[in-house]
Amino acid sequence: MARTGHQRLRHVAVAVLLLAPAAGLLWVPWYAGAGPQLVGTPFFYWYQLAWVPGSGLCLLAAYALTRKAGRDP
Repeated sequence: MARTGHQRLRHVAVAVLLLAPAAGLLWVPWYAGAGPQLVGTPFFYWYQLAWVPGSGLCLLAAYALTRKAGRDP
C-alpha cells in the first residue's frame, strides 16, 4: 500500500514539473514590465529566456521520475 502512495506522489511531482513552465510563461501580467533589468535587457525578455533552460531541467526531472525504478541506466 505504501508503494501506491509513493507512485501517486511521483505522478503529482511529474505533473507539477510539466505544468510549471507553461504556468510561468502563460501568466503574462506577472512579468510584463521593463524592470528590473539584467545587463541592460528588460525583465520581459530575460524572464522568458531564463525559462528555456529551466523548461529543459523540468522535463529532465520529469523524465527521471517516470523511468522504471528497477531499470539499469
